Amino acid sequence: MAHALVCGVDEAGRGPLAGPVYAAAVILGSEARIDGIADSKTLTSQRRDTLAAEIKARSLAWSVASASVTEIDSLNILQASLLAMRRAVEGLTMAPALALIDGLHCPVLPCPARAVVRGDASVAEIAAASILAKVARDAEMLAVHRAFPQYGFDRHKGYPTPEHLAALRLHGVTAVHRVSFAPVRAVIALGAGADGARDP
Repeated sequence: MAHALVCGVDEAGRGPLAGPVYAAAVILGSEARIDGIADSKTLTSQRRDTLAAEIKARSLAWSVASASVTEIDSLNILQASLLAMRRAVEGLTMAPALALIDGLHCPVLPCPARAVVRGDASVAEIAAASILAKVARDAEMLAVHRAFPQYGFDRHKGYPTPEHLAALRLHGVTAVHRVSFAPVRAVIALGAGADGARDP
């Protein structure tokens, strides 16, 4: 299918307790040969940044989108992830003939779509999308860290590390936390709050 426009789609940030979920869509095209593209989780932060710049420069089209914490809490994380994926595909400057989606589920798209389990390890377009989504979300969480430095978002990016869970218990729940996630609900049940916290 080298002649067709195939886009890879992946998300970043389903597991964290805070922050948006991001998704990216990438059409590499048959001429784009970018060495080192791999599942973003296997790459260092510096390598991801370098590859992200190259992907943006050399791909035929790319798009990054997100779903907010409010959307995550109202829809659930799976549906919010699919929403972010749909937004990413709809943001492409050219219409793909096929979308290859990492994982088990496909969003509703204006083009045919196929789910590929562990696609970020086997499909270059999906791996490229995983890199763009991860880089974009990490940048967002650095901005969140500047707003709430006491939580250590620059280190754990919102994932439920012991450091993050301890900070939640100490400082309470903020507006960037996902109140539909059990560890956050548990802190709310204890009555912990923080500056900028929203009502559960």
